[in-house]
Amino acid sequence: MFNKLKNRFLLLNLITITVMMLAAFTAIYAITYQDVRRDINMELHQVSEFYHKQQDGPRRFEPVDDGAPPPEELQGELPAGMKDDGWRPERSVSFKLEADSSGTLTSTDSRFDMEESFFQAALEKALAAGKTTGQLKLDGNEWAFIVQSTSSAGNMFVFMDITAQQGILTNLIYTFGAVALVMLVFIYFISRYFASRSIAPVKEAFEKQKQFIANASHELKTPLAVIQTNADVLLANSEDTIVNQAKWLHVIKQETLRMAKLTSDLLYLTEMEDARSAMMHAEFDLSEAVETIILTMEAVIFEKELQLVYDIEPGLTVNGSSEQIKQVIMILLDNAIKYAGQRGLIEIALKKQHQDVVLSVANTGEGIASEHLHRIFDRFYRTDSSRTRTQGGHGLGLSIAKSIVDQHAGKLYATSELGESTTFYLHLD
Repeated sequence: MFNKLKNRFLLLNLITITVMMLAAFTAIYAITYQDVRRDINMELHQVSEFYHKQQDGPRRFEPVDDGAPPPEELQGELPAGMKDDGWRPERSVSFKLEADSSGTLTSTDSRFDMEESFFQAALEKALAAGKTTGQLKLDGNEWAFIVQSTSSAGNMFVFMDITAQQGILTNLIYTFGAVALVMLVFIYFISRYFASRSIAPVKEAFEKQKQFIANASHELKTPLAVIQTNADVLLANSEDTIVNQAKWLHVIKQETLRMAKLTSDLLYLTEMEDARSAMMHAEFDLSEAVETIILTMEAVIFEKELQLVYDIEPGLTVNGSSEQIKQVIMILLDNAIKYAGQRGLIEIALKKQHQDVVLSVANTGEGIASEHLHRIFDRFYRTDSSRTRTQGGHGLGLSIAKSIVDQHAGKLYATSELGESTTFYLHLD
């Protein structure tokens, strides 16, 4: 499913970029094409004007920019309007043909030696085009032509070589093709990389959701099975008194409370993540809150024959929900009591470190392997699933604590030495 999603993302990305490149290249080509055609038309009309005015007599042209004088046959005055833009007839490859009204070639004018058959072929193609201006291919070169009437009732055909200009457009197409191909290959691998990275969080969230549903189903399945079994026992002894059946009823009640606690925790997590909790935050004394929790749990610690050592710096205040932070402290202390081991040690410290108030809750015991440390805040996650029943709970406590701390923009993490101790750190500002 995720490979299919990644391929769709990749295909959509490539199609989008391809369309954008085509639009950009088309726009660039269209602008370049218009510029080239405008230059061709301008130069063709200049050449035509030159040949047209040359019919009145010889002209003298001033030297071009490089200082070389023009050929003697082109000497004369520059036609009006041509001197200002620097145009010179020798800068283009062109020739003029004249034909009578029947289309018969009557005269030629060219600065280059060309065969009569070449002129005849050019005239025939221009006549076949039936246009006053156009473009044709002759002997492998591209020529633009313009047709003008003469005083002798014939026509003057002016041809100009535009092979170089056409080469610009052709090279532009090849360049665009090569650039597009290279870019698409490059973009394909880049898109593939980012598609994989984009899909990874979705895939991870989906896998976590699947695992969450599986774990929740498992946690609910066990008490439901116990309730069903005890209900069957009660139904099998329907004539017996409630007093005699009290044992089975107590088990049903215990498992019902267990399910109620599980569903309550799940709903709380959902509210924390989706509703983001509407509880008001205010400044409160964290030192007093920690001491209150310790006082509440002292009886449980004494009953478990655990040793408690604490160092609470007085007067430390933080901004947040006092009830939610107390819940976090209760979860951390309860977790330490569960895993401290027989006659173990629990150490609690609350200190001011730089701008943060840091609470540490440490307990002796088996510790947590490094590969499990980054997952202990996941829902239902336990480093040893066999301890689910013996230690109690559902593996949601640390998840709830992490959600509350994240909502307070704090940090909650753990360190551990395998076989020795585990310490949870809570940072609040």
